[in-house]
Amino acid sequence: MKVGARLRISRRRRNWTLQELARLSGVSVSMLSQIECGVSTPSIKTLQRLSDVFGVPMSWFFSEPSAMAHEPRWIVRQEQRRVLKLTTNGVTKQLLSAEAGDGKIQLMLVHIEPNGSSGDTAYTHAGYDAGTVLEGSLRLEVDGQAGVLCAGDSFEFSSALPHRFENAGSTRCVVLWAVAPAFY
Repeated sequence: MKVGARLRISRRRRNWTLQELARLSGVSVSMLSQIECGVSTPSIKTLQRLSDVFGVPMSWFFSEPSAMAHEPRWIVRQEQRRVLKLTTNGVTKQLLSAEAGDGKIQLMLVHIEPNGSSGDTAYTHAGYDAGTVLEGSLRLEVDGQAGVLCAGDSFEFSSALPHRFENAGSTRCVVLWAVAPAFY
Protein backbone atom coordinates (compact mmCIF):
# COMPACT_ATOMS: atom_id res chain seq x y z
CA MET A 1 0.00 0.00 0.00
CA LYS A 2 1.40 3.42 -0.93
CA VAL A 3 2.17 6.12 1.65
CA GLY A 4 -0.53 8.45 0.31
CA ALA A 5 -3.24 5.80 0.46
CA ARG A 6 -2.30 4.89 4.03
CA LEU A 7 -2.35 8.56 4.99
CA ARG A 8 -5.79 9.11 3.45
CA ILE A 9 -7.29 6.00 5.11
CA SER A 10 -5.90 6.96 8.53
CA ARG A 11 -7.10 10.56 8.22
CA ARG A 12 -10.59 9.57 7.10
CA ARG A 13 -10.95 7.00 9.87
CA ARG A 14 -10.56 9.85 12.33
CA ASN A 15 -12.99 12.01 10.35
CA TRP A 16 -10.28 14.67 9.99
CA THR A 17 -10.22 17.14 7.16
CA LEU A 18 -6.95 17.99 5.47
CA GLN A 19 -7.09 21.29 7.36
CA GLU A 20 -7.34 19.50 10.73
CA LEU A 21 -4.43 17.21 9.91
CA ALA A 22 -2.41 20.21 8.73
CA ARG A 23 -3.06 21.99 12.02
CA LEU A 24 -2.09 18.92 14.08
CA SER A 25 1.01 18.03 12.08
CA GLY A 26 2.36 21.40 10.95
CA VAL A 27 2.36 20.11 7.35
CA SER A 28 0.59 22.33 4.80
CA VAL A 29 -2.77 21.33 3.35
CA SER A 30 -1.36 21.42 -0.17
CA MET A 31 1.53 19.10 0.77
CA LEU A 32 -0.84 16.66 2.49
CA SER A 33 -3.11 16.67 -0.56
CA GLN A 34 -0.16 16.02 -2.88
CA ILE A 35 1.04 13.13 -0.69
CA GLU A 36 -2.43 11.56 -0.56
CA CYS A 37 -2.79 11.83 -4.35
CA GLY A 38 0.65 10.30 -4.91
CA VAL A 39 1.92 13.47 -6.61
CA SER A 40 4.57 14.16 -3.97
CA THR A 41 6.74 12.00 -1.72
CA PRO A 42 7.00 13.14 1.91
CA SER A 43 10.35 14.08 3.39
CA ILE A 44 11.66 12.29 6.48
CA LYS A 45 10.74 15.35 8.57
CA THR A 46 7.17 15.31 7.21
CA LEU A 47 6.87 11.55 7.82
CA GLN A 48 8.06 12.06 11.39
CA ARG A 49 5.43 14.73 12.00
CA LEU A 50 2.69 12.53 10.57
CA SER A 51 3.83 9.45 12.50
CA ASP A 52 3.75 11.53 15.71
CA VAL A 53 0.18 12.68 15.01
CA PHE A 54 -1.03 9.16 14.23
CA GLY A 55 1.04 7.53 16.98
CA VAL A 56 2.77 5.04 14.71
CA PRO A 57 6.40 4.47 13.70
CA MET A 58 7.45 5.96 10.36
CA SER A 59 7.88 2.44 8.95
CA TRP A 60 4.13 1.89 9.34
CA PHE A 61 3.51 4.09 6.28
CA PHE A 62 5.52 1.63 4.17
CA SER A 63 4.63 -1.74 5.69
CA GLU A 64 2.06 -4.04 4.18
CA PRO A 65 -1.05 -4.71 6.28
CA SER A 66 -0.30 -8.43 6.24
CA ALA A 67 3.12 -10.08 6.22
CA MET A 68 1.69 -13.17 4.54
CA ALA A 69 0.93 -12.43 0.89
CA HIS A 70 -1.90 -14.97 0.68
CA GLU A 71 -3.43 -14.22 4.05
CA PRO A 72 -6.76 -12.38 4.25
CA ARG A 73 -6.44 -8.65 4.95
CA TRP A 74 -8.90 -8.93 7.83
CA ILE A 75 -6.45 -10.95 9.96
CA VAL A 76 -4.12 -9.08 12.31
CA ARG A 77 -1.29 -11.17 13.75
CA GLN A 78 -0.06 -10.18 17.20
CA GLU A 79 3.30 -9.02 15.88
CA GLN A 80 1.56 -6.83 13.28
CA ARG A 81 -0.54 -4.80 15.71
CA ARG A 82 -0.26 -1.05 15.45
CA VAL A 83 0.71 0.34 18.84
CA LEU A 84 -0.06 3.83 20.16
CA LYS A 85 2.06 4.77 23.16
CA LEU A 86 0.76 7.68 25.19
CA THR A 87 3.85 7.66 27.40
CA THR A 88 3.08 10.92 29.15
CA ASN A 89 -0.09 9.31 30.54
CA GLY A 90 1.13 5.72 31.03
CA VAL A 91 -1.33 4.38 28.45
CA THR A 92 -0.55 2.05 25.53
CA LYS A 93 -3.16 1.04 22.97
CA GLN A 94 -2.69 -1.98 20.74
CA LEU A 95 -4.99 -1.75 17.74
CA LEU A 96 -6.49 -5.19 17.17
CA SER A 97 -8.76 -4.33 14.24
CA ALA A 98 -7.52 -4.82 10.72
CA GLU A 99 -6.67 -1.67 8.84
CA ALA A 100 -8.53 -3.10 5.87
CA GLY A 101 -11.84 -2.92 7.75
CA ASP A 102 -14.63 -0.51 6.93
CA GLY A 103 -14.04 1.64 10.03
CA LYS A 104 -17.40 0.90 11.66
CA ILE A 105 -15.74 -0.52 14.78
CA GLN A 106 -12.26 -0.64 16.24
CA LEU A 107 -11.02 -3.08 18.83
CA MET A 108 -8.09 -2.22 21.10
CA LEU A 109 -6.16 -3.77 23.95
CA VAL A 110 -5.51 -0.86 26.32
CA HIS A 111 -2.71 -1.15 28.91
CA ILE A 112 -2.82 1.44 31.71
CA GLU A 113 0.12 1.59 34.09
CA PRO A 114 -0.39 2.51 37.79
CA ASN A 115 -1.22 6.25 37.95
CA GLY A 116 -1.86 6.18 34.18
CA SER A 117 -4.89 7.92 32.75
CA SER A 118 -6.52 9.41 29.68
CA GLY A 119 -5.70 12.82 31.14
CA ASP A 120 -7.09 15.18 33.75
CA THR A 121 -9.86 16.46 31.51
CA ALA A 122 -12.82 14.48 30.17
CA TYR A 123 -13.16 14.32 26.39
CA THR A 124 -15.84 13.43 23.83
CA HIS A 125 -15.99 12.05 20.29
CA ALA A 126 -18.63 10.62 17.97
CA GLY A 127 -19.94 7.11 18.47
CA TYR A 128 -19.89 4.56 21.27
CA ASP A 129 -17.34 2.99 23.62
CA ALA A 130 -17.63 -0.48 25.15
CA GLY A 131 -15.25 -2.87 26.80
CA THR A 132 -14.32 -5.29 29.53
CA VAL A 133 -11.55 -5.18 32.12
CA LEU A 134 -9.22 -8.17 31.71
CA GLU A 135 -6.69 -7.36 34.46
CA GLY A 136 -6.44 -4.88 37.31
CA SER A 137 -8.99 -2.18 38.00
CA LEU A 138 -10.22 0.79 36.02
CA ARG A 139 -11.80 3.99 37.29
CA LEU A 140 -14.13 5.18 34.55
CA GLU A 141 -15.89 8.53 34.65
CA VAL A 142 -18.76 9.17 32.23
CA ASP A 143 -20.83 12.35 32.27
CA GLY A 144 -19.67 13.21 35.79
CA GLN A 145 -20.42 9.79 37.28
CA ALA A 146 -17.51 7.54 38.27
CA GLY A 147 -17.26 3.82 38.88
CA VAL A 148 -14.47 1.36 39.51
CA LEU A 149 -14.47 -1.76 37.35
CA CYS A 150 -12.48 -4.91 38.15
CA ALA A 151 -11.46 -7.89 36.03
CA GLY A 152 -14.58 -9.32 34.37
CA ASP A 153 -16.62 -6.11 34.64
CA SER A 154 -17.74 -4.38 31.43
CA PHE A 155 -19.06 -1.02 30.25
CA GLU A 156 -20.83 0.69 27.37
CA PHE A 157 -21.64 4.39 26.85
CA SER A 158 -22.17 7.06 24.23
CA SER A 159 -18.84 8.66 23.35
CA ALA A 160 -20.65 12.00 23.05
CA LEU A 161 -20.75 12.07 26.86
CA PRO A 162 -17.66 13.58 28.54
CA HIS A 163 -15.49 10.69 29.73
CA ARG A 164 -12.07 9.89 31.11
CA PHE A 165 -10.36 6.86 32.66
CA GLU A 166 -7.50 5.99 34.97
CA ASN A 167 -5.85 2.99 36.57
CA ALA A 168 -7.52 2.61 39.96
CA GLY A 169 -4.97 0.18 41.39
CA SER A 170 -1.30 -0.43 42.03
CA THR A 171 -0.84 -2.95 39.20
CA ARG A 172 -1.23 -2.64 35.44
CA CYS A 173 -4.80 -2.53 34.13
CA VAL A 174 -5.66 -4.18 30.80
CA VAL A 175 -8.94 -3.43 29.03
CA LEU A 176 -10.37 -4.92 25.85
CA TRP A 177 -11.92 -1.73 24.42
CA ALA A 178 -14.14 -1.23 21.38
CA VAL A 179 -14.91 2.12 19.72
CA ALA A 180 -17.53 2.60 17.03
CA PRO A 181 -16.86 4.10 14.58
CA ALA A 182 -13.11 3.53 14.41
CA PHE A 183 -11.17 6.35 16.02
CA TYR A 184 -7.54 5.57 15.17
